[in-house]
This record gives sequence, structure tokens and C-alpha cells, in this order.
Amino acid sequence: MTEPAATPGVLSGYRVLDCSIAMAGPFAAQRLGDLGADVIKVEPTTGEWQRHTAAGGATGNKINVSFLSLNRNKRSVALDLKSADGKDALRELVRTADVFLQNYRPGVAARLGVDYESLRAINPRIIYVSISGYGESGPYRDRPGQDLLVQAMSGAMLSAGRAGDEPSPAGQYLADAITASTAFEGVLAALLHRERTGEGQLVTVNMLDAVTTLQMQELSVFTVGGKPQERSAEAIAHVYIRAPYGVFRTIDGFVALAFADLHLLGELIDEPAFEGWNSEVEGWTKRDEIHAKTAAKLATDTSQHWIDLLGSAGIWIGPVYGYADLVDDPQIAHNGTFVEYEHPTEGHVKTPGFPYRFTKTPPQVYRGAPLVGEHTREILAEAGFDPERVDALLESGAAATTTASDPAPVSSRG
Repeated sequence: MTEPAATPGVLSGYRVLDCSIAMAGPFAAQRLGDLGADVIKVEPTTGEWQRHTAAGGATGNKINVSFLSLNRNKRSVALDLKSADGKDALRELVRTADVFLQNYRPGVAARLGVDYESLRAINPRIIYVSISGYGESGPYRDRPGQDLLVQAMSGAMLSAGRAGDEPSPAGQYLADAITASTAFEGVLAALLHRERTGEGQLVTVNMLDAVTTLQMQELSVFTVGGKPQERSAEAIAHVYIRAPYGVFRTIDGFVALAFADLHLLGELIDEPAFEGWNSEVEGWTKRDEIHAKTAAKLATDTSQHWIDLLGSAGIWIGPVYGYADLVDDPQIAHNGTFVEYEHPTEGHVKTPGFPYRFTKTPPQVYRGAPLVGEHTREILAEAGFDPERVDALLESGAAATTTASDPAPVSSRG
């Protein structure tokens, strides 16, 4: 486990209470921890839901990979928020916090007594971030905010692929990830406001708005430019981009090709039909023909052949990677995109690192993902709980703790 370095992070000194589950909330809180914030994961005594749901079946030893990937740089306090003692303990932690982050379904926070108005009464400077699927109110308020469902509603699936084919989801949990980034931005902006004014505030983020506003350019082409969202007969990679623009099969794999000058492309791939064609005119009016002819030519040689030939001529072309290719890429290695550290129960960990760089306050791995309640005692002690009171909470079941030598808690989900 990496020990905290001497150089403090840019958010060092700020405390975040992370009451979120699954991906969007925990990912946002992890970003704050990467920048040095003291992120306290508040989870049930049996552990957060994600601990018991392993993406890809990657279960790990005591911490599955899904949880491991979204909860580094956090400490864990395990509290039963359905008990009076557990709620009281959380309220005392709120007094010490700068940020409170939750993604309960609308209405749940109020039922638990941890809604914004309740916590603001305890700590008026609190930055309270509430993440939902579709919004805190409105006709979809109670719908489940799940990544695939939100992607489907966003319109983006019908911006790529062939007309009539099944829409294709993104190859990552896009709605969750962009919601996490949006919440992260919201926290930073609200903290800046508080530095200037002393005021805390409520910040609300929802997945549908996050993934919709991500399509700023595409939706403006539709709403302002009046261009219909019409997929072509060929697999053009986006409805609002001229051909050639997409992924093409080669003898040994695939390449991505974008924005080629048609006359130059025709010369290089020996396609005389492109001679004299204007890229901006025919690129729109003959999209399917351009795509089909390009596809037929690129299928006759290797990916590297076309990357070398077309790339050297200034045409935008690149490989289509799988994860194995990405992890071993020399630019990824040069950038230090992945971080590696030792975890006390999971061993050597290699995982994506940080998307930003700071010369004075670099993000870093201070600690790996915690066990359930691994830091319950020290967190409560920091909040002023004496050892006898902590023992009483543990004995009553209002709180829980785990060490690396303890057995993993049993999932309450069965």
C-alpha cells in the first residue's frame, strides 16, 4: 500500500463523505481523493452494493475488481443508517466535512434524515452533491438510473451504425463516467464559491442531463442547424460527419479512418472513382458509395500497411485497439496512464491512473480501496468519539469494522 507522500494534493485538507454506491458517485469521490481530499466512504455494515457485484466475474480476494477500481484513496467507516445510533454518528461526521456526496434514489435521503436541509442545519458550509438518474423531480424521477437505459434515451445510439441495424451502446459505461466527471466538476466549482463567499450549497447532477449536454455539438446541429439524424446504409461512424469516417476491416484487423481528402485517398488506395471529387460535396452526397469503395480497397491489405501508407501522406488513420493493445502501447507507457501499487489483500494492482497533471500538487495513490469499515475506529475517534462509545456502536451493530485478517462480511443481498 502506498503511504501518503510528503507533497500534499491540491485538495489536501478537505474532507468528503462519500455515501454513494455503484459507479458514478464512487468514481467522482475517487477523483477527489486522487487530488488529496480525505474521502471517507460511508457504507452499510455489510459493505456497499458494489462489493458484492463483480463486473466480468473478477471477484478478487477480499475486494472485487469493480470496487477496487472505484474506491482507492478512501477510508471506510461502516454504519447502519437505519439505526438511531448510526444516524447520530453520521451527523457528527457531517460537522467535520466539507462535501457530502450521495446518489440515493430521490426521496431516500430525506427518509434517512440526510437530505440537504437536514445536513445544512448541522453544517451550513457543507457542499451537498446529489446524483440521480433523471432528476430530483419530474415524470421520470423514480425510474432506475442505469447506464444502458440512459444511453438509450440520450439519442446517441442512433448517431452511428447502419440504417435499420440495432443501435449499438458505447463500449464503456459512458453515462456513469460522464456523470462522475460532471459531479467532480460541480464539487470543485462549489468549493471555489465557498472559498470566496463562505457559503455552502446544494449541487444536483443527473445522468440524463450529463450525457445529453455531452452532445453539445451534435444536438445543436439538430436543434439549430435543422439537420435530421439519419443513419446511412453503410456503417458511417457518425451521422453528422462526411465520408470516409468510420472503422474499416483489413486482412488482419481493423483501422479507423477520418476526414480523408478524397482525391488523395483515391490515388493511394487505387480507387479512380474518387478522382476530382470534392471532399466537402461528395463526402456528404455520396457517403455510402465512398464508404463501400474504401472498405473494399482496405480489405485487401494489412492494417499496418494502410497506417504506414496513408498516415505518411497526412491522412488521419489509426489502429483499432483491444485492451491488451492499449495497455502495452508505448504512448500509454510514456504518459504513465496506469498506476501500480501493492494492496494488502489484493496484491499487485495495475489500474488506470489520473487524467490530469499538476506540477505542484500531483495526484497520487495514497491508499488502495478499503475493506468494509477498515477505518471505522480511527474516523470516529477523529470526530471525537471515545473508545468506549466506539466499542458500544460496534457491539450494537450500529457500526462495523474489518481488518485484512478478518473474513469478508456476508452480503445482505444473498
